[in-house]
Amino acid sequence: MKPLQSKSEQPTASFAQKVINFLNDASEFTPDIESRFKQLQRNAKGRSIGDLLVDAGIDESKAQQAIATVSGFTFHQLEDDDVSIEIVERIGLSWCIEHRVIPLKLNGEQVVAASSVEDLFHVDDLMFVIGEQVDQVLVTPRALRIALECLEKQRAQAEECEDSFIVEDCMDSSLDLESVTADAASSPVVSTVSSMIETAVRENASDIHFEPRVEGSIMRYRIDGVLHDLMHADKTLHNAIVSRIKILANLDIAERRVPQDGRIRATVLGRPIDLRVSTVPTPKGEKVVLRLLDEKNIRIGLGDLGFQEETLNRWKDEIGNPHGIILVTGPTGCGKTTTLYSSLQEMDCKRLNISTVEDPVEYELDGITQIQVHEQIEMTFAKALRALLRQDPDVVLLGEIRDYETASTAIQAAMTGHLVLSTLHTNDAPSSMTRLINIGIEPFLVASAVNAVLAQRLARKVCPKCVEMKKPTQQEKELLKGYSCKEIPHAVGCSSCRGSGYAGRIGLYELLIMDDELRDAIAGNPSITAFRNLAIERGMVNLQADGFAKVAQGLTTIDEIYRLTH
Repeated sequence: MKPLQSKSEQPTASFAQKVINFLNDASEFTPDIESRFKQLQRNAKGRSIGDLLVDAGIDESKAQQAIATVSGFTFHQLEDDDVSIEIVERIGLSWCIEHRVIPLKLNGEQVVAASSVEDLFHVDDLMFVIGEQVDQVLVTPRALRIALECLEKQRAQAEECEDSFIVEDCMDSSLDLESVTADAASSPVVSTVSSMIETAVRENASDIHFEPRVEGSIMRYRIDGVLHDLMHADKTLHNAIVSRIKILANLDIAERRVPQDGRIRATVLGRPIDLRVSTVPTPKGEKVVLRLLDEKNIRIGLGDLGFQEETLNRWKDEIGNPHGIILVTGPTGCGKTTTLYSSLQEMDCKRLNISTVEDPVEYELDGITQIQVHEQIEMTFAKALRALLRQDPDVVLLGEIRDYETASTAIQAAMTGHLVLSTLHTNDAPSSMTRLINIGIEPFLVASAVNAVLAQRLARKVCPKCVEMKKPTQQEKELLKGYSCKEIPHAVGCSSCRGSGYAGRIGLYELLIMDDELRDAIAGNPSITAFRNLAIERGMVNLQADGFAKVAQGLTTIDEIYRLTH
């Protein structure tokens, strides 16, 4: 049996370096991964090296194999028929779940598997129970979790058969609250909800869709802006799972006829996560959508968002201005909040009084005053902004300009010596001027107050593990005219990217900087087409052109750029 390390020998700086050296030798630790790893390591707060490597982009199996080798253990790819059911029954499934280990039978030998070296210390207890020596192996956390969940689900199904357990139809108006609460607190339901959220965090999903279907419930995860089917749940557990989510979000589990909204705060994989919860009734049952708000997503510097160097320098100049309005535009989920928060981090919070008005406050920022909008008590964007202007602000971040009152107050703030950052829902940068005029703001006020508009999208980056570089066709050469590139990337698809061919996202940006000629044009209330053409003549690079530049750099594909901008 392999000797176990003492706890004092668990992941130290030298241990981490040995693991990195192993991955380097295997050509897995690329410069991009190294950069992300170092950034994550600075804010690790006690997280394991395995979690940091996976978050940085290393395949979980390869990260775990490196850790096992450096620790002196064998790494094993866990299969369904490896589990020793006999030993599980003898020691109890609850014990395995509590201690995060699982007994295996490999080549006729008893083995205990865990996903961390520290958890293998429980092997002594296991040997005492079964009365024989056992070997130890490391498996991936995901494989261990799935194996334990399968065993727990089998146990739950057996218990359901014994108890003739029946879940009421979602549309039934009569509810036994005690029964619903008990179902929601049952072990398989709790495990399913925990696994649902943990999987989303591991896969870097932005949203979880839990949907009722005729054949059962399905969990779809929005990863890199696209929905993927990753998990399924038994139809009989749907109502109990919804109730469990409602309990966590402090929602009314007895009310199934109207939409509800709530929030869950949790610590997942060692880091704090906020989840915004929304439920809506459907004929097949309630649908739940959870949006994940991960603090690590706002700790990204402007230089890591995907700006071209010239665009980044011009944007930094704009957010350094003492007054005026700066707008970020684009559809929901395109990264506007991340860009604005990253911009605030470039400012000197000690020297400046920076305040925000948001609906809701998604992330808490140190050194910045944040105000939550409450429409129910008439605490609107405009009312909150007027209150902030009496607080001697230097910079105000306004979550969104939705109406004339908010836009008018923002214009006044900008023209009286304040820098106002906000968002609009428009397709491109020039359209923002038309939008403000349509809201009711006079064209000359728009021309005077607005300094810059940044339109953006998030494009999926090609998966580095399966990308194919090919010579561009004649048509592709025409699109990439002006860029010197002999080969361009094409998405293929592999297990690491769930067959999509893409992994991660990068920003596409269209920055419109106002100058005297553009201000004069706006004062004349031009058509959007004429103003867009003038903006391009004055040096604005549109979203599609910025996207093609990133294709030439080997970051994404022409198909992805067309999907977002064509």
